[in-house]
Amino acid sequence: MSDLFQSADLEASAPHPLADRLRPGVLEEVVGQDHILGEGKPLARMLAAGRLSSIILWGPPGVGKTTIARLMADTADLEFHQISAIFSGVADLRKVFEQAEARRATGRGTLLFVDEIHRFNRSQQDSFLPHVESGIITLIGATTENPSFELNAALLSRAQVLTLRRLDEAALEELLARAEQVEQCNLPLTPEARSALKTMADGDGRFLLNLVEEVLTYAHEEPLDPAQLAEFVQRRAPVYDKAQEGHYNLISALHKSVRGSDPDAALYWLARMLTAGEDPLYLARRLVRMASEDIGLADPQALPICLAAKDAYDFLGSPEGELALAQATLYLATAPKSNAVYSAYKGAMASAKQTGSLMPPPYAMNAPTKMMKDLGYSDGYIYDHDAPDAFAGLDYFPPDMPREEFYGPVPRGFEREIRKRLEFWSSRRRSRSADA
Repeated sequence: MSDLFQSADLEASAPHPLADRLRPGVLEEVVGQDHILGEGKPLARMLAAGRLSSIILWGPPGVGKTTIARLMADTADLEFHQISAIFSGVADLRKVFEQAEARRATGRGTLLFVDEIHRFNRSQQDSFLPHVESGIITLIGATTENPSFELNAALLSRAQVLTLRRLDEAALEELLARAEQVEQCNLPLTPEARSALKTMADGDGRFLLNLVEEVLTYAHEEPLDPAQLAEFVQRRAPVYDKAQEGHYNLISALHKSVRGSDPDAALYWLARMLTAGEDPLYLARRLVRMASEDIGLADPQALPICLAAKDAYDFLGSPEGELALAQATLYLATAPKSNAVYSAYKGAMASAKQTGSLMPPPYAMNAPTKMMKDLGYSDGYIYDHDAPDAFAGLDYFPPDMPREEFYGPVPRGFEREIRKRLEFWSSRRRSRSADA
């Protein structure tokens, strides 16, 4: 047997991670991405027509970007070539392009998959353009960052952006079922622990399967409950980068929840940011801004309460001082709303600068680029100040999360009035939900 065949046998018999063994063999086996892979959807239409254009796959980690690219190459009968922008430079790109050109001379096309494509600088991104235009390569780029911020406009104009979603409950359960079938055993988990395991994965299929491999080493007779599972595996922190889009989405959601008089959702987004490691003083500064922008003189105590919360945090530090931020957040969310101060400030600035080009207030999901607008960012948002009683009745919790009631005001003092507001808002919110 030659060295080549010996090497192949060794590779086949070597142990492989569960995530690798469960990697789909056809596009129909990919879970959680039916919005692009389902019948009649963008990628399915492209492959059915036999016209595979360059694509940017944008989505969180562990949702199948590499797998989809590899299976696209198989379906389109293209040579699959993978590089990482982290480990590749100009010389590597030049070699890839030369190989692709030589391959085309033999009648075979190349699908070039570039992982973390946003890591390439502007000139490196520009180097793809002539080869994409000439058809020497079909470029499939993968990124976890917003393409409209991180990729050249010229490159974006030559590629279709497809957004991949974090895996939902059904997709994660499908992966667990496949893992149990491959391992020929049931996971040693109670139903509650099984649900907790999926929560720990945070929409990341690869991470879920890594957790499964850990769980399968559990050798006791009784299945793990959620508390035992938390001790047995190490839960990772939620995906959150304080310098990137996730940061701005969450602070925008907090701001919108406050403006929309939704204290439970506001408290949730505050907790999400604190848990992820956000600077509490950054949050304090944003709360001060909200007090002036969305409440103003409708409740003159809002601004001093936020400033006091900042001082309390300076005095106490974490974690004790974070309670003052929570108190200020709840105060703002339950306060009567008025944008009179904000409107007056805009008018004063317009007069001072003799222009009318002041920046508008941020939306729940900011949409500074056309691409983000096309993807539906800010769609469906109703500006609360334009609604009756400054309350539109929107639900500011995540769509896949049921509503929670974290704050229960007591029927005493000023909270008696807050309770009345919450009951009124809750009734209006239910009515709007029933009408929808």
